[in-house]
Amino acid sequence: MFFHYAILLSSFGYQFCHGYFVTVDAHAEECFFDKVDMGTKLGLTFEISEGGFLDIDVKIVGPDNRMIYQGNRETSGKYTFAAHMPGMYTYCFSNKMSTMTPKVVMFNMEIGEPAAAEKKEGETVEADPNNLDEMIKQLANSLRTVKHEQEYMSVRDRIHRNINESTNSRVVVWAGFEALVLAVMVFGQVMYLKRFFEVRRVV
Repeated sequence: MFFHYAILLSSFGYQFCHGYFVTVDAHAEECFFDKVDMGTKLGLTFEISEGGFLDIDVKIVGPDNRMIYQGNRETSGKYTFAAHMPGMYTYCFSNKMSTMTPKVVMFNMEIGEPAAAEKKEGETVEADPNNLDEMIKQLANSLRTVKHEQEYMSVRDRIHRNINESTNSRVVVWAGFEALVLAVMVFGQVMYLKRFFEVRRVV
C-alpha cells in the first residue's frame, strides 16, 4: 500500500516541477518516470520525513538502462543532470533493506527546458542579455528554489519535532517507571522492618 499526493509547484514555458509525498513499504520499491528530450536538465531533490532511521536507497536510470546515479541509505540529497539521450528516465526509491518499517519520502523532480534545436547551416543566433523572457525564467527559477527550500525546512522541522516529542515521551515513561519501582521498594522495606521488629506474644 502506498499513496501519492501530487502537488504542482510551478510552471513556466517548458519548465515544470513535480512534487510528491510517497510511502515506500518495507521490502518495496517505488519508481517514477519522465520522458524528456536530449539535453534537458533534470534535478531530483528528496528528503525522508518519516520511518526507521530516515534512510532509503535511491537510483536514477536512463532510457538505455545506464545507471546515472545510485545512493544507499541516504537521508536527503539533490542531484542534477542533463539527459544524454531522448527517452524515459526512471528514478526509484527502494526500501528493500527494511524488515518492517515503511518510509515516507518527500521529493521533487524539476525538469528544465529541452536543449535548443539544431541551427540550420549558416544560421547564427545571439543571446540577448536583456531578453525579458529570459529574465522572467531566471526569476521563476529563483522563486522555485526558495519554495523548495521552505518546503524542506518545514519537513526538517517536523522531523526534529517528532524526535523531540518521542524523546520527551520516553523520558516521562522512564520517570514513571522509576517512581513505581521506588514506591515498591519503599513499601517492601517498610513491611520488612515492621515484621522484623514485631514482637510476637508467646502463649
